[in-house]
Amino acid sequence: MTRMPVVAGRFYEGTEETLMPRLKESFLKNLGPGRLPEGPPGDSDQIKALVAPHAGYVYSGMTAAHSYIRLFEDQVPEHLVVLGPNHTGVGKTVAICEDDWKTPLGIVSYDTELGPAIIKEDKYAESDCIAHSSEHSIEVQLPFLQYIYGGLSFVPICLGTRRYDICESLGLTLAKLAEDMNITVIASSDFTHFESAESAKKKDNQAMEYLEFLDAEGFLEFINSHKVSVCGAAPITVATVFAKEMGATRFNLLKYTNSGDVTGNKNDVVAYVAAEYI
Repeated sequence: MTRMPVVAGRFYEGTEETLMPRLKESFLKNLGPGRLPEGPPGDSDQIKALVAPHAGYVYSGMTAAHSYIRLFEDQVPEHLVVLGPNHTGVGKTVAICEDDWKTPLGIVSYDTELGPAIIKEDKYAESDCIAHSSEHSIEVQLPFLQYIYGGLSFVPICLGTRRYDICESLGLTLAKLAEDMNITVIASSDFTHFESAESAKKKDNQAMEYLEFLDAEGFLEFINSHKVSVCGAAPITVATVFAKEMGATRFNLLKYTNSGDVTGNKNDVVAYVAAEYI
């Protein structure tokens, strides 16, 4: 089975001919890293996990490009997990879609070695594509991965929870499996929504203080107790648990922007973060 794209033509261009220039532009435009992922990928394998935004490329693509150029310059992931929040509320709590995924750039294969291992090992993880059926947060990461690597495989996990015990379980599961596999995790998330740029930055900086100490539980507790609108709080929590367990010692903020940097409206923004755990 193949999971067809549901936001092509809306969040990003719907054809290869129009999408490739958009991706190139994301790397080269003012808010982007200013360089392209050219030459052979790196092989230092320092990055354990990344955070990347999932809004329309016109707003957050340049920020996402900071995460993806770092990944390209660091490694070719042997096994890749992309974690996204469940915006629709349908499907299982920890849902792994065991389908290949199609984008305008071609097919991204399901990792048939790692995916079933996660389902077997983690008591919350289940095979379920319903949670992914209308969800955009994972889909929008794939064209960037195809742009920098060409063909690849991955495990898509949609998280419909903000319970720490569930997030911790998945992070520890991934770390346990990483004893025998080289696993890299991408957490898909936007940050504060629909507040002024000043208010969003204040809240986001407070939240990221916990990440700087790799304090996954403190981060999620802060998000939940202060009702901070970081939609991918669960994916970030899982990534933080995993990265710390894998020996990461730093959370590096690569880029922080908001939609107002594009629209000029700083009174009502959505904030975007690119970050790495090394």
